[in-house]
Amino acid sequence: MTGIAIGEMRERVTLQSPQRTPDGAGGANITWTSGATVWAKVEERRGQERLAGGRLAAHAALTLTIRYRSGITTEMRVLWKERVLNITSLRDPDGRKRFLELTCEGTR
Repeated sequence: MTGIAIGEMRERVTLQSPQRTPDGAGGANITWTSGATVWAKVEERRGQERLAGGRLAAHAALTLTIRYRSGITTEMRVLWKERVLNITSLRDPDGRKRFLELTCEGTR
């Protein structure tokens, strides 16, 4: 996917990082800190329904393409149109550090 046009990046997404603080019982509380808001091309890849907590929830897999940024990991997540998307994988499609593809999953 080396032929992406910048004009295809029409959606604003916000990258978030987890911040862990000890909870006093041997575990940790996680809060999310917003970082950069960037332009992205968002493509929905597949969707399915899953039973979660006794309720049927629609889940979707998406690919987000952004300009290359270092420091993004699969521990992070993305906010897009009031949806929380967990980053499941990322790759530099042409190895030239121009773009970064984030594979994400979230509920609809």
